[in-house]
Formats: sequence, C-alpha cells, structure tokens
Amino acid sequence: MVQPHWALTPVLTVAVILLFLTGLAHSYLGERYILMRLFRRENLPKMFGSTDFTTGTLRFVWHLLTVVWWGIAILILLAMDEPLQTRVVLQVFSAVALVSGLFPLYFTRGRHLSWVVFFAVAALLWLAAT
Repeated sequence: MVQPHWALTPVLTVAVILLFLTGLAHSYLGERYILMRLFRRENLPKMFGSTDFTTGTLRFVWHLLTVVWWGIAILILLAMDEPLQTRVVLQVFSAVALVSGLFPLYFTRGRHLSWVVFFAVAALLWLAAT
C-alpha cells in the first residue's frame, strides 16, 4: 500500500470527523426522535411474552451502525499514519465485533443470541491477527 500523500491528511481528517459526528447524531437523534416514539406504539410485536425483546433488539441493531462507522473512522485514522497492516485491520474489526456483542447482552439481557456470534467473530479475528 502507498502511504497517503500529506495533502490528503486534511481530507481524511474531515472524513473521520464526519463519520464520528454522523455516528453520534445517528445514535442520539435516532434514540430520541425515532426509537422512543416507535416504542410508545401499542402494536409492537410481543416476543417472549412482552415487547422488551423487540425494543431491545431494535435498539441494539440501531446503535450497531454507529459502532461500525466508528470502526471505519479508526481505520482511516490509522491509515493516515502508515499503510494499514492486515493485523491492525483484523484487530479493529475484532474490537468492533466485541462491542457489537456487548449490545445484545445489555439491550436484550442476552436473550438475542447474536452476542455469541459477535464474540466468536471477535475471538477468531483476534487470533488471526496474532
């Protein structure tokens, strides 16, 4: 890989800032203006006896997009300093998968089993990176 030219650094910095701010806005504004309003509806599907699983699943899936955008922003930041090594890319995606696994554990109290897959992916990527 070719190291980014110094003139690209400001462009990449703006891209990183935009990704970070977009993720922040997506999570905050989506929670406040979309999810909260959606969850007040009376006709949400009831899974496992209540709407808790449904709301938890929608909430963690919504916020996963922010985690992915921030992971991409981190890769761009790292690419600004030096060419990305496969090991670093795998480690960043391992961290993204790990955080992604924490979301269903928290938001659905572990009832949405995607956390098992996310943690397995995180471990496999970390092992591959070492």
